Amino acid sequence: MVEDKLRRHFDYYLGKTEIVIYSILAVLLAVTAFVTIATAGQILWIDLSHWTVAAQTLRVLNQLLIVLMLVEILHTVRISIRSHVLVTEPFLVVGLIASIRRILVITLEAATLTKEGAWATESAHAIFRSSMIELGLLGVLVLVLVVSITLLRRYAPASKDLPEL
Repeated sequence: MVEDKLRRHFDYYLGKTEIVIYSILAVLLAVTAFVTIATAGQILWIDLSHWTVAAQTLRVLNQLLIVLMLVEILHTVRISIRSHVLVTEPFLVVGLIASIRRILVITLEAATLTKEGAWATESAHAIFRSSMIELGLLGVLVLVLVVSITLLRRYAPASKDLPEL
């Protein structure tokens, strides 16, 4: 009897601690997302004023995709606070965004290398080869993540506690 009461109290306080930690995490994620948006806006504003938008497109795109990942993680934290259940789909979406972000970065970096005409050296061929291998693996990863999200949505058990995603 006393042991059950102690377990309930311990469980109660651990639950409250979990909510406090999730709340602090949510605030830090939100602040980070706002700062990243401000940084992307600042880069874009400076580039617009100097007419060099094309030169910094990669940096702005990179910042905005990081914001998307942060918001998706924040969404996961919000669901966890509300339902006390760890939902897997938002993590898969974050992985998908991160993979697509990396694909875009590699593609834009390769485009800048070809503009510079630096493909004549052996090291440039090694960079190209490793970039193509990484792109192929990322493509497979994107496919696996999309199939996983689709299967999860199709076959996940319906729960009354979880909000619609």
